[in-house]
Amino acid sequence: MAFFEDLRVAQEGSLSLGFWALQVYRMGHLRYRFRSRLVRWPLAALHLVLAKLAEMLCGITIGVSAKIGRRLVIEHSGAIVVHGHAVIGDDCIIRQGVTIGNRRRDRPQDAPHIGHRVNIGAGAKILGSVRVGDDAEIGANAVVLVDVPAGAVAVGVPARIILRSKDHDAS
Repeated sequence: MAFFEDLRVAQEGSLSLGFWALQVYRMGHLRYRFRSRLVRWPLAALHLVLAKLAEMLCGITIGVSAKIGRRLVIEHSGAIVVHGHAVIGDDCIIRQGVTIGNRRRDRPQDAPHIGHRVNIGAGAKILGSVRVGDDAEIGANAVVLVDVPAGAVAVGVPARIILRSKDHDAS
């Protein structure tokens, strides 16, 4: 079911490199549903090969243990990295050059938690164990090192948070 939802929201349809990189992730993540090593190991081996191909051909690296919601749109491929412990909600958009990863070498498991309907601009970096709330927007080339409340906008290096008023959202 996720395949057809992802295909429906992909801007370029089945020609979208982001769509195929996402499907490689979903196939690899599927192995966590099985307990049997006879099923998990072949899926892991196949995923390893396909993930490397996705890296080389699409420029997209998605950690297999990341938790990615439904209908993720990877609008433009190239230089996209998603940490294996990251969480991304439903209906998010990621553009080229985005890094969603850890901030410090001595804390390799720290990864962002991104809410639903988050729009991430080109070149943005979301680093460390930060939380990005639902309906937030991350501006192009922003470097997010702190939590972003729901509905807010993060812009700049390091990102500063701009809270949107409810009146602004209605118009």
